[in-house]
Amino acid sequence: MNWDLKALFKDERECENSAQNLAIECENFSAKFKGKLSNLSGDEFLGALKELENLSENIEKIATYAYLNFATNSKNGGFLAKFEKICNDLQSNLLFFEIEFCDLPEQTARNLIAFAPKYEYYLNLVLKSASHKLNLNEELVLLKSSNVGVRAFARLFDETMARMKFKFDGKNLNEEQILSLLHDKSRKVRKKATEILGKTLNKNAHILTYIFNMVKTDAQNECELRHYEAPEFAMHEANQITKNTIDALINATQNSFNLPIKFYKQKRKILGFKKLYDYDRYAPLNDDEKIEFSEAKRIVLDAFGEFNPRFRDIATRAFDEGWIDAFSRENKISGAFSHSAVKSAHPYVMLNFTQNRRDLFTLAHELGHAIHQFLSYEAGFFYQNTPLTTAETASVFCEMIVFDYVLKRAKTADKSALIAAKLEDIFATLYRQISFTTFERRFHAQNGEISHEQLSQIWLEESRKMFGDALVLTKNYAPFWSYIPHFIHTPFYCYSYGFAQLFVLAIFGIYKHKKCENFTQIYTQFLRAGGSKSPNELISLFGLDLDSDEFWQLGLDEICALVDEFCAINSGKFVNENGENKIANLCQMSGKTEGKK
Repeated sequence: MNWDLKALFKDERECENSAQNLAIECENFSAKFKGKLSNLSGDEFLGALKELENLSENIEKIATYAYLNFATNSKNGGFLAKFEKICNDLQSNLLFFEIEFCDLPEQTARNLIAFAPKYEYYLNLVLKSASHKLNLNEELVLLKSSNVGVRAFARLFDETMARMKFKFDGKNLNEEQILSLLHDKSRKVRKKATEILGKTLNKNAHILTYIFNMVKTDAQNECELRHYEAPEFAMHEANQITKNTIDALINATQNSFNLPIKFYKQKRKILGFKKLYDYDRYAPLNDDEKIEFSEAKRIVLDAFGEFNPRFRDIATRAFDEGWIDAFSRENKISGAFSHSAVKSAHPYVMLNFTQNRRDLFTLAHELGHAIHQFLSYEAGFFYQNTPLTTAETASVFCEMIVFDYVLKRAKTADKSALIAAKLEDIFATLYRQISFTTFERRFHAQNGEISHEQLSQIWLEESRKMFGDALVLTKNYAPFWSYIPHFIHTPFYCYSYGFAQLFVLAIFGIYKHKKCENFTQIYTQFLRAGGSKSPNELISLFGLDLDSDEFWQLGLDEICALVDEFCAINSGKFVNENGENKIANLCQMSGKTEGKK
């Protein structure tokens, strides 16, 4: 199952022709409005905004086509570079608009905003960012040089990881394939895969460390040029959130590290190991059977349909109309994502489906993004991309929908393993991502370039906090920071996952316990709004207050209940005499215990 990019352009030539025509339109826009915003009437200003939005959307269409071609074949780096330059040239003729708007007298700007109510929130955000903008010539220099700056190092990272091979039992595996073995039922396989992953990353330490240092240097330069207090503040501004809120999230998460520690101690007892090591984190608690893509598709569509038929309909289109590129192959980049693209096309979902059970939830996660992106088209191009905190909400919520669906239909003997797997997903989305964030804070706080050994030491120190004495991190885990793409592509992205996880657990509890009669309608309204409202305003739709001391605790209470349930139903578990990965039959577990919250 591969993408059909014809919804964007039928071929490279059509894309080039579109870019040529768009270049003329962008030049005309600049000639028409540059230096003249202060003299525009309200109606003329509104017309200019509509034209700017349309031009911006068409540039994004070209950029999307180029990047998706690269994502499926990282050897297309030249193709990507060619169209990145074209898009930069197109944007250079539009760059003046926001800078000039910020330079208008405050009352003039307010008068113009009054004529453009649809764009009021966008324009207010532009004004808020005024203190971090440079003059037009300086911004043009940065735009022109961006393709050979940090963006070039991001491309180098993608190409390096896509070409990296991990030799396992005589086979050359790619990143996705070696990572999937960390979930294998055999401890020997997991341990060997961890060793090979660590050793191979260490062999590539020089180039990966250099890339990380260039990202750090670029972030520091941006702080200096744009007057940000620290690198993370640029992300907070984009997410329309404060550092105080993120500090509260981090503190609440770190204060609940006892929950993953409690879980892993129980898991060690179930597995029958004297010690639990990093390669045991994802050890399945049953025979982790493979799942075919067709079965994953059926489950996701059925689960979505139970929640909201509209979700199922959009996901069905994704399967039927070439929105999804499903399977791993040579030179395809690793990981998974959903690209919002543009309204005239549709979102594009990338997977590297390896038939593991966790791939079912990755599918649900990325389709959650796609549904959110598709619905937010209604808000307009300027609002279709939401802050990352709310963007991750839709994906994590869809994971919960599918988990709830599967758990309801699972055999009694399988429920313990399902809950364990879900908890590990939650830990990865919350605790691990917060550890990523504290790692980034320490990494970016360093002066000058930092060595591979220093990075690995910081990584281990921050990672150990969530495991306490329940799990041992080996030397092979030390270089695992070096394959995380978010550190390169979007510094300080990772706290958005933790934010979304706790928010979703809170609202999913509202949904499950029927505390809101019209929950589905409110949630769909939340998605349709896209980025047209602040996260605080969107969250308030559910009667929640982001600034309340209780906000984060609502989600943490749900995790605590799930950990307690897991420990309760596993209190009588045992392993066989060989210590193999087996669980005692749960048939004697009472219905009352099953339903304990």
